[in-house]
Amino acid sequence: MGRGKLRIYLGAAPGVGKTYAMLSEAHRRVERGTDCVVGFVEHHSRPRTEVMLHGLELIERRQLEYRGSTFAEMDVDAILARRPAVALVDELAHTNVPGSRNAKRWQDVEELLQAGIDVVSTVNIQHLESLGDVVETITGVRQRETVPDEVARRADQIELVDMSPQALRRRMAHGNVYKPDKVDAALSNYFRPGNLTALRELALLWVADRVDEYLQEYRGEHNIRSTWQARERIVVGLTGGPEGRTLIRRAARLAEKGAGGEVLAVYIAASDGLTSASPKELAVQRTLVEDLGGTFHHVIGDDISDALLEFARGCNATQIVLGVSRRRSWQYAFSPGVSATVARESGPDLDVHIVTHDEAAKGRRLPVTRGARLGRPRVIWGWLTGVAGPALLTVLLNQLVPDLGLANDMLLFLTCTVAAALLGGLLPALASAAFGSLLLNYYFTPPLHKFTISDPKNIVAIAIFVGVAVSVASVVDLAARRTHQAARLRAESEILSFLAGSVLRGEDSLDALLERLRETFAMQSVALLERTSEVDPWTTAASVGTGTVARPEEADVDLPIGENMALALTGRVLPAEDRRVLGAFAAQAAVVLDRQRLVDAAEKSRELAEANRIRTALLAAVSHDLRTPLAGIKASVSSLRSDDVDWSEDDKAELLEGIEDGADRLGALIGNLLDMSRLNTGTVVPLIRETDLDEVVPMALGGVPEDSVELDIPETLPMIAVDRGLLERAVANIVENAVKYSPHGQPVNVSASALGSRVELRVVDRGPGVPDEAKDRIFEPFQRHGDAPRGAGVGLGLAVARGFTEAIGGTLTAEDTPGGGLTMVITLPIAGDGPPVSPELPMSAVT
Repeated sequence: MGRGKLRIYLGAAPGVGKTYAMLSEAHRRVERGTDCVVGFVEHHSRPRTEVMLHGLELIERRQLEYRGSTFAEMDVDAILARRPAVALVDELAHTNVPGSRNAKRWQDVEELLQAGIDVVSTVNIQHLESLGDVVETITGVRQRETVPDEVARRADQIELVDMSPQALRRRMAHGNVYKPDKVDAALSNYFRPGNLTALRELALLWVADRVDEYLQEYRGEHNIRSTWQARERIVVGLTGGPEGRTLIRRAARLAEKGAGGEVLAVYIAASDGLTSASPKELAVQRTLVEDLGGTFHHVIGDDISDALLEFARGCNATQIVLGVSRRRSWQYAFSPGVSATVARESGPDLDVHIVTHDEAAKGRRLPVTRGARLGRPRVIWGWLTGVAGPALLTVLLNQLVPDLGLANDMLLFLTCTVAAALLGGLLPALASAAFGSLLLNYYFTPPLHKFTISDPKNIVAIAIFVGVAVSVASVVDLAARRTHQAARLRAESEILSFLAGSVLRGEDSLDALLERLRETFAMQSVALLERTSEVDPWTTAASVGTGTVARPEEADVDLPIGENMALALTGRVLPAEDRRVLGAFAAQAAVVLDRQRLVDAAEKSRELAEANRIRTALLAAVSHDLRTPLAGIKASVSSLRSDDVDWSEDDKAELLEGIEDGADRLGALIGNLLDMSRLNTGTVVPLIRETDLDEVVPMALGGVPEDSVELDIPETLPMIAVDRGLLERAVANIVENAVKYSPHGQPVNVSASALGSRVELRVVDRGPGVPDEAKDRIFEPFQRHGDAPRGAGVGLGLAVARGFTEAIGGTLTAEDTPGGGLTMVITLPIAGDGPPVSPELPMSAVT
């Protein structure tokens, strides 16, 4: 069983007649004997559409309950059981009611097609997913129901149901689309002439692109190479020279003369990669052609003329725009040039425009010589070996071994030629071969000291020498260049591997990456520049080295990264072959910059979330924990002021004590809130001074009952360097928390000891303790462990204590108390001039 075929009636707006056209097609198929049913058609109470349903078999709709209402949806199971040849399914982009077989109607249609049932459907251009933003910009209405473009593109047939905006508005005014009470609002909003014209253009262009796809498929299947001039497509041949901008603008003007014209700029690069245009100029031309609405293409080909014609015929182009050659007149003796060749071989189906420009006949800049890739010192030595070597060899042979023989002399001269090729490349080797042949002729071939040769055999020998020398030089030069290329490619692969590894490792140091780039290309400075738009000034996102520039135009090398970012390098001009690795660095720099900004944004989001959590907890604290003691104070004051009750002195004392306790609790809660706020804003500035621990800790115990704490602070402890006020607040919060959780009759033990260069203060309670996974969490703001009562505070005491302890250079950690309970350990630094103390724990601290 094969897959069914999908036919779509596409409209620019509601009311153009898509459903009517679909039903008309159904009647035609029924008349031809096709088994056709109506799976789902929405007539919207339009009389003409409703009449078209007469005579067609309707599949009963499925009723679904949702939120107290009943909805009718297409019954996919019933259609599959009926198995017609054709099913009509209206509104392809419709979203089904929750509880349906599929979420979207196009998914229902996909099931029918998989079952071998042909489907005829309808959809409006505004419901295509890729055009949602465009339609919203035009109409101001966001379409919630969409269908993926790929679903529509897979349709076997797409028929555009077209209607002019004026005709559609007349149809609406006559009441053929909407009810009379909705016509005025529709005509003045969504169905304005401008909106309808824009939507109509979208629909026409979308269908035209789909027609192009059909045409390309057909031409490919039938191997059609000639051009079918159904639409003006203008190909611009670029060489990478400055004349390319003139050619692109000329092609754009040609395209504007015909409706729907398209410009395709193409640069043909040689497959060996040995010659290439300026990447900077190509980037500028790419931007220009895209700004003018065209597309840029990069093609590899050995023969530029053949590659250009192949590309033009492959995209069904109708015109080719080329520039007048920049070659000088004498160069035409070797070949007619690309322009003449393309014009001659284009055939009658391709028009070729040869455009003059300012660079015509001025010649090309000389490419980098092959020998230059070997390095300047090697080239110099190659020329010395190729020129001075034969001369020196001539002197030695004449003075030392004048009768060595012509064959041996030629071999020695050949050795000089090979050495010149190895050192300096092809040109020094050719010079050596030519110079050596002249010396052989003059000094070693009879008659001597004349440029004539008496024996024909010697003529052949010298000719063979020249041929062998040139061949050997070419092979040696080629091998040397291939070796150089292999070494370069190996270095490039190592650099690219480094960049790929940095991506996998998640390295996000932009400065380190730019420094690696600067070292790789031996540049003076590297800067990553960006701007928000084309009219805004450039800003430096990151830079390394000295002498960085503020604009790409000021750099020796600049490489665009996207539209509003560029990499600027100073120091020297890089050759074309370095641009590939430079592009990889540029892409990686952009990725690292984006990653850094995402990390910063995530950190800011985390901070905002934390601040929001603190605000929420603070509101909860204010709403309950602060109001509870305030309510007690209010009740006690109201009782004391009441004239209805004659309070005894004991009752008054108890009420006053309640007021005092409530005020103390309020003071402690507000103090912790203010302290936490100071810590979060970074306004805590400790005043570090030398002090004795036994002077600070007793002052911190004023808020707890006297019999609730056992204090053991030896007077022999060394001086500590702390802020007395902050330490006192920290110890007070810790002790109050320990007393709060200790069982009745079990006092909290506070002891201190010296360990090396620090002093440890331990607050030991016998309460329920804290599991290991919660020991860090209890120091977070607004955290109260376990079943602490609501009136026990807002959960800031330990957070404030840790914040103050760390502010004075100490640490606060939680440990288990042997036998049950929790031990808070404060570690404090000894004063700078205090001697280290041997670790001796007091007996009271050992359990």
